[in-house]
Amino acid sequence: MLEGLKARLERLLREHGRSDPRAYAAELREALLEAKIGVSTVRDALGATERELASERKQMGDAERRGRLAAAVPDSETVALAERFAARHRERVMVLERKLEVQREELALAEREVAEMAGLYRAAVGGSPSESVDAAWRDLQSAGGARSTADDADLDRRQRDEAVEAQLAYLKRKLGKQ
Repeated sequence: MLEGLKARLERLLREHGRSDPRAYAAELREALLEAKIGVSTVRDALGATERELASERKQMGDAERRGRLAAAVPDSETVALAERFAARHRERVMVLERKLEVQREELALAEREVAEMAGLYRAAVGGSPSESVDAAWRDLQSAGGARSTADDADLDRRQRDEAVEAQLAYLKRKLGKQ
């Protein structure tokens, strides 16, 4: 999961200079969300491995204890069986310990990458508001729309003010304040 995300992020960073800043930020945000899901998945897997390791250690302890009890009673077949089971559990414990170590390293790496991506995302959306407004107008114009004039903005502002006043008057009447 994380390998595909890394490849996507590298492609995104390579193409950053050629793309629209808003599209870049949107793709970066999407990649960041996927990375956070990936980190959560790695954490879940780490927890599952820790639980599995604890269970395997308990089973190893049980097998060793049974071997000691069987050795106290002259039963060579039970002793041999207990030793075989204890050896299997010991091997499994060693494998799970290595797996746990690798998962912890992978989690640390993924968390660093998410932090780096978050910084890139903040930098990408941290541009001035006028830049994003201009980019939005460019998108509208490329889709066939026309840029609004100052008169349109004044008209919109007046309409909003009238709507606010009408709503305020309604609430006052409703509460009996007028």
